[in-house]
Amino acid sequence: MTYLSGTDDLAYLSATDAQRLFTARELSPVELMNAVIERTEKVEPTVNAFTERLFEQALTQAVHAADRYLGKNGLTPRPLEGVPIAAKEKHAIAGRTLTDGSLANAGTIATENAPIIERIQYAGGIIHARTTTPELCLATYTHSRMWGVTRNPWNPDFTPGGSSGGSATSLAAGTSLLATASDIGGSTRIPAAFTGTVGFKAPYGRVPGHGVLPADHYRGDGPIGRTVDDVIALQNVLAGPDPRDHTSIGPKYVLPTEYDAVSGMRIALCVGLGEYRIHPEVEANTRATAQALADAGAIVEEIGLSWTHLDILTSIAGHFSTIFGAIVVEYAQQQPDKLCDYTLAYAELMKVVGSQFSYIDALRAEKRLQSQLAEAMAGFDALVCPTTAVPGWHAGDTLSGERVVVNGEEVCDTLWSSMTLPFNINNRCPVLNVPSGHSSWGIPTGIQIVGHPYDDATVFRIGKTLEYAQQWSYTPDRRPTL
Repeated sequence: MTYLSGTDDLAYLSATDAQRLFTARELSPVELMNAVIERTEKVEPTVNAFTERLFEQALTQAVHAADRYLGKNGLTPRPLEGVPIAAKEKHAIAGRTLTDGSLANAGTIATENAPIIERIQYAGGIIHARTTTPELCLATYTHSRMWGVTRNPWNPDFTPGGSSGGSATSLAAGTSLLATASDIGGSTRIPAAFTGTVGFKAPYGRVPGHGVLPADHYRGDGPIGRTVDDVIALQNVLAGPDPRDHTSIGPKYVLPTEYDAVSGMRIALCVGLGEYRIHPEVEANTRATAQALADAGAIVEEIGLSWTHLDILTSIAGHFSTIFGAIVVEYAQQQPDKLCDYTLAYAELMKVVGSQFSYIDALRAEKRLQSQLAEAMAGFDALVCPTTAVPGWHAGDTLSGERVVVNGEEVCDTLWSSMTLPFNINNRCPVLNVPSGHSSWGIPTGIQIVGHPYDDATVFRIGKTLEYAQQWSYTPDRRPTL
């Protein structure tokens, strides 16, 4: 591991590499944790990814992890032993805040751990920090009255996306090795795309949730990391049924850690997903990624999809106004003075669309979209497409206008700037975001690898090939220059 020349190199280790070094006794979990803390002090004032630092207890846990790697007291390392992991603040930790980024929830303390927090701790992962979100995790950017603006490490003028923006920023900035995320409309995949990281939207029910929202079949918790192997390692800890979540699926599904090459696989390429208008740089990077798969021996065929914006709009309007949006409306009715402007605007929008689109309208549109995807993917192993229609948007922007404006230029319709929601509608499909390149705006772009329902292994098989072919790892010459 000759590239380990300083604390920044340690902080940018992959989780799997770090554990190999721990096992070989070439690195201590304490040394790694100190490097991550030092990196945090250096970059956090710029990126603002953390809501809470748990460094003192993390260092104590790192000492215990080091003892396990040394075999003290007959103990052995667990699956995530000694790995610094940042947790999205919405993922409850007993005795800690549970605000969801809202002043309306100030002072709320969690009484129990969320299932995924419990599993990380049981697996020896060290939660050393908690990460920012937009208020109530309802936006595709990350800023709030409670925590301020979180910025993209690759270009601080831009957002890392949302709602798992703090988690993705932490990974890209080198202040965590793994992180937790969640996804109800793209909240894992959009930040992963904008930060050059790997984010997984698991099929519905694969990872247990907490509270009432797991009953919303658009959403789910999951992993985000810098490498495909790291995401596999965390997903294999997070997955499996939990009695607190009736929708969680058993038996536990364990992803393979070794995969065949993609040679001979049939992969569909769909750049526009029906009626999306794609920025030329995003399209170019998407096509280059598809070509990398073809060069690796896959049979890549470009296809069309008959999806319409009207059906997508009908689905999300009827769905969100009935479930998640109804919760936001409750907040707006009870404590409007404590909410962000964008939250209040969202509540008003939910009232309007709720009067125009019913839940049964949404279900009928969902059925059409799901059937059209199944028909388009018939005969293919997977589908690849862009994660977002544009390379990004500015930090602090609420996307409140009709158009996304970057550097004074209107680049996309606001509602159609991301391309993730259709796969929350197609909620049983596993979707893996991996990097597809960089844009001239100074930030990464991403693609979605979409599998057939519950065929998780296929998206990781393709992701592994692309990681090898495109070499996106965070080596010293491929990191943000913070």
